[in-house]
Amino acid sequence: MKRKAPSNPVTQTQKQLSLEDDKVKALFNQKIWDPKFQDELKDEIANAKPYNWGTIHDLVDDDLLRAVRKEIETEIHFTKKETDIYKVNQSGDLANLSGLDWNDLSRLPNMYKLRQILYSEKYRDFFGYVTGAGKLSASKTDMSVNTYTKGCHLLTHDDVIGSRRISFILYLPDPDRKWKSHYGGGLRLFPSIKENIPYTDPCAKLVPQFNQIAFFKVQPGFSFHDVEEVRVDKHRLSIQGWYHIPQKGEDGYIPGEEEAWIDQNISTLAQLESRTLQDFEFPNAEREILPFHQTKHYERLLTGEEDNNKDCKFLSEALKLTEREIQYLSQYISPEHLTAEGITKLQKSFEDNSSLQIESFLNDPKSDLLKKLIKHDELNKECPMEAKDVKAPWKTATPSHKWRYLYMDGKSHEYFATEEDMLENLNNEEPSNFKWLKETLINAKTSNNDNELEIALVDLAQFLKSLIFKKYIATLTLLCPLAEKVIIRRFRPGKDFTLATKCNLSEVLKGVEGFVDAVLEATLCLTPSNGWTSGEVGGYELYMADETIDEEEKDDTQYERDVEDATVYRRDDAGDSVLINKPASWNSLNLVLRDESVMEFVKYISWGAESSRWDVRIQWDVKSMESDV
Repeated sequence: MKRKAPSNPVTQTQKQLSLEDDKVKALFNQKIWDPKFQDELKDEIANAKPYNWGTIHDLVDDDLLRAVRKEIETEIHFTKKETDIYKVNQSGDLANLSGLDWNDLSRLPNMYKLRQILYSEKYRDFFGYVTGAGKLSASKTDMSVNTYTKGCHLLTHDDVIGSRRISFILYLPDPDRKWKSHYGGGLRLFPSIKENIPYTDPCAKLVPQFNQIAFFKVQPGFSFHDVEEVRVDKHRLSIQGWYHIPQKGEDGYIPGEEEAWIDQNISTLAQLESRTLQDFEFPNAEREILPFHQTKHYERLLTGEEDNNKDCKFLSEALKLTEREIQYLSQYISPEHLTAEGITKLQKSFEDNSSLQIESFLNDPKSDLLKKLIKHDELNKECPMEAKDVKAPWKTATPSHKWRYLYMDGKSHEYFATEEDMLENLNNEEPSNFKWLKETLINAKTSNNDNELEIALVDLAQFLKSLIFKKYIATLTLLCPLAEKVIIRRFRPGKDFTLATKCNLSEVLKGVEGFVDAVLEATLCLTPSNGWTSGEVGGYELYMADETIDEEEKDDTQYERDVEDATVYRRDDAGDSVLINKPASWNSLNLVLRDESVMEFVKYISWGAESSRWDVRIQWDVKSMESDV
């Protein structure tokens, strides 16, 4: 049933409780009513970097805010919520304070008084003036209570939802103790290279203190920010809210303004799925079409020259691994996955589930070597945490509101000196060539340049790109690879993630007979540390059904309220929508066939993780051979 959006009617009781202007003014720090202070703050906000933002210390009467904090601690229950974009403790029945009834008011009188003054005409006019936002809605109020505890975070986004005009956060940590920078939980602001393309690293950070408000104009494609992970066992309590475009009948209402604003400005989720943004992604989403001429068998399979109804014998022979091919595969793959019995078992599992989770995928010698080298680098090499410090052969995945991690893709580092260089050289990317990269690494190896791990990982990538390995994958899945992409990834603690997005199907290959409207994905996880199973430190790879709200059924106002946070969409990692949840582990292969209805992400890696999450990621566009065999 379609839920009705709350109309927020003003009751007679609420009218009686409304505060007069002098009482509103008395509950704020008196400095904010000083014209000189207002003009100086307005100028400061107008010239702020990376966009229009500001902060005010000691905003509200201290006694009132301490009373509000006490009410929150005693009267409000918080539930941990975790999605691809955040982990936070949110209030339940009072997540949105606009819908309070009299019973709530009787146990939260100070909270209600705070909401009254924050949305009072006097304060709205002050806020609209100093921010340059103009008139703000009185009826469309939008506040929630959150507490960030150890491990909580909110990843990069621009706050674009519906009619939001100004975002604010009023901080309520322990009023008698200073919140220190190394606690985490700071508000970080990101500059943009161009519209909808934020830089990887922030340029400004606000360390929150009690009775401090931070705020900024919502600027679509530019007002990117995040909340860094809280690293200590302390509560970073806050009230978060938004001011909206004036509604019909309100002072400042302009017919059609809200509709035009919403039509022109897309949410972060829509940005992530837009074709325009994909043009500015690194690594690029496009997969390289395989050279079909490699063998006669593959040429016939991929071009569809064989008679699909009569040449079953040819196909079965093509998918039967020879002794020499088994010997080649055994250089890397564990013996139990290469026996006739092992292959049959894997085939059956994939046939039943369209996915496979293969533990101990690599054989012991290769597994032991890689673990030794990865642990050596983890312990002895400083990991670059800012984009400017990342050196070849590693690159930083961008844009940072979609994903962030280090990767090697077999391409040169020539156009990656700065993030501006990447955008200026969009059309200069060469094909992937891990053989060339290995030679480059070997030539660069000196006593001061220990790159044995990179060489070993590139060797592994070359193996995974080999024709014989693709034949092995075809044998397990009855899906013949048409195009592929292989990248080596490192997700750093306290830094990296990917957000939930859909897969992109190849437009070029859709005309191939038997083309499957899905992508075959393999993730070989090579994470050497323990402690990932519970998911508390993130790093899990999650596949889930897309549960986008039906455009014809949703109510716009209710949809905005359902968002629950400054995020743009919900992607819970629990419930019926979850198809696969694979924790980071050592030497496990996760093989999944997914279509455009399935979302996938790697959860943000917490500072509490013992190591980075390492993996090799492969994607194939495929052709079905099931009907041929």
